Amino acid sequence: MPVRVYYEDTDFTGLVYHANYVRYFERGRSDCLRSMGIGHAELLDGERPMAFVVSQLNLSFLKPARIDDALTVRTSYDSVKGPRLLISQAVMRGEDVLCRAQVEVVCIHMDGRPRRPTPALVEAVRPWLEPLA
Repeated sequence: MPVRVYYEDTDFTGLVYHANYVRYFERGRSDCLRSMGIGHAELLDGERPMAFVVSQLNLSFLKPARIDDALTVRTSYDSVKGPRLLISQAVMRGEDVLCRAQVEVVCIHMDGRPRRPTPALVEAVRPWLEPLA
């Protein structure tokens, strides 16, 4: 997923503010699901909607991004274990990895209880279950 760094993304030093990487990763996960054909309507199991919550997020900041940089967010679904989806992500500038993320997302019912992902979601994610290069 392409991302352009704007002035609003930076701190007073002109570098991307650390919290904005979390936003980039969130957009990357959403767009990855969309590219798999999973939109909000597909997160229904009959009439029971499903949501995701991030239960763990581990970031490694390697190099700074700057205003006007053209970045790419890469997302890889590593595994589905019960209600958990384990995801690897990276923000790239060309071939340079700027920030890495290891993310654990839990599927939940709308009342907050964990639930298994829908069979449609598991089938859509299955071909993407490859580690990030």
